[in-house]
Amino acid sequence: MQEQLVRHTLPPIYDAGSRVLLLGSMPSPKSREVGFYYGHPQNRFWRVLAALFLEPAPEGNEARTAFLHRHGIALFDVLASCRIQGASDTSIKDPVANDLTPILQTADIGAIFCTGGKAHSLYRRYCQPVTGRTALLLPSTSPANCQKRFEDLVAAYGAILAYL
Repeated sequence: MQEQLVRHTLPPIYDAGSRVLLLGSMPSPKSREVGFYYGHPQNRFWRVLAALFLEPAPEGNEARTAFLHRHGIALFDVLASCRIQGASDTSIKDPVANDLTPILQTADIGAIFCTGGKAHSLYRRYCQPVTGRTALLLPSTSPANCQKRFEDLVAAYGAILAYL
């Protein structure tokens, strides 16, 4: 797959009731295609969150937005743009960070979590100096992270509950 310049096109999901901010690295090609975060059907993100709250996984962009608002979760990505091959975080070059200030000024965010190692390292390098806030690392829910069992992901994501 060829490297391409990708610009983030999805708006952040948050409101004044958001208490936890979850950050990925950059929307995948499938997420950009469907116009929403974690849009690949094999990504376990929505199933993990649903299991955490003992609810069915939300289907569709409106239901997913309502789910996030109902549970006090803000969702965005670390990067505004980068050069990337497909959805491969390891191929990211020339990263430019998103401005997280509007979220942090609007919502009383008690904790920031990054959904994967690359998002976490990019946050530490480009966002933490601006926000002055550390982020906690969660495992990736990507199908590429097949060594993590679903139950282990749900247990790891349980860390967000202490801040909601």
